[in-house]
Amino acid sequence: MTETALVLGEALVDVVNRTDGTVDAHPGGSPANVAIGLGRLGRRVELLTWLGEDEHGAQVRAHLAASQVAVVPGSWDAPATSVATATLDATGAATYDFDLTWDLSAAAAPTAEPIVAHTGSIAAVVEPGASKVLAALDSARPHATITFDPNARPALMGAAADARKAIEKVVHLADVVKVSDEDLEWLCGSVDDGSVDALAREWARSGPAFVVVTRGGSGATAFSAAGAEVSIQAPRVTVADTVGAGDSFMGGLIDGLWTAGLLGARRRDALRAIDEDSLRLILERCARIAAITVSRPGANPPSLEELAGA
Repeated sequence: MTETALVLGEALVDVVNRTDGTVDAHPGGSPANVAIGLGRLGRRVELLTWLGEDEHGAQVRAHLAASQVAVVPGSWDAPATSVATATLDATGAATYDFDLTWDLSAAAAPTAEPIVAHTGSIAAVVEPGASKVLAALDSARPHATITFDPNARPALMGAAADARKAIEKVVHLADVVKVSDEDLEWLCGSVDDGSVDALAREWARSGPAFVVVTRGGSGATAFSAAGAEVSIQAPRVTVADTVGAGDSFMGGLIDGLWTAGLLGARRRDALRAIDEDSLRLILERCARIAAITVSRPGANPPSLEELAGA
């Protein structure tokens, strides 16, 4: 049977307000973007989410299907599909407002046992769905690698201290964590880079094989449980906007570990023993994937063919 990724989390419609006054709407949501990134890289992937049987839900479903992402049966119980409004600044960076609720249906069940289970963002913090996501990850861990991207949304997650407690429950369960420096700054209440790296090191000692901190155009650093640190630079590109950049990086990270044969519970020890050169190569490929995404508008990760030609 073909190995499968399970992504748990929100799929929604992003309404983007650009600095030139134009407005466009397209499907989004951090976990959904990760699933799409994996689908475009040729991976079999299922998305366990919560959509409404409405126009926005149909738009999301079509968008997922176009990238070979299957929606888990039972994911259609929401009273309405959620909407996120992104406002871009002059640099292309986005701030968000949400009209969103998050839950999982008891009737929703993946069709295959996954080799990796991923979650992130709203799905891991906002109740009542967050507790169900945590339980699903715990159930998957005996056979799957667990990956996590906090992808903080302060407008929905409340006080940073409370969000950190919920986020760290997943961190301790995860095998791989990818987090932006901006998210760590918010969670530790400081813009001091020493505090950001200290929290990443603390997380790496608490369960994951390694924690990757992305720093936008400044690259990324992986902090391993064993104390190793691996840094890479980001390719230089003209930025259209940063929407979906971190999600594309996350999808590339899962895909890279998949190619290296390091996914699945039986490979957990091998994942923890990954050497620095192998990890660096995977991170550099993730950075190329993210660079393609930021070079064009919206959360639009590359296909395998586009990546090969980049």
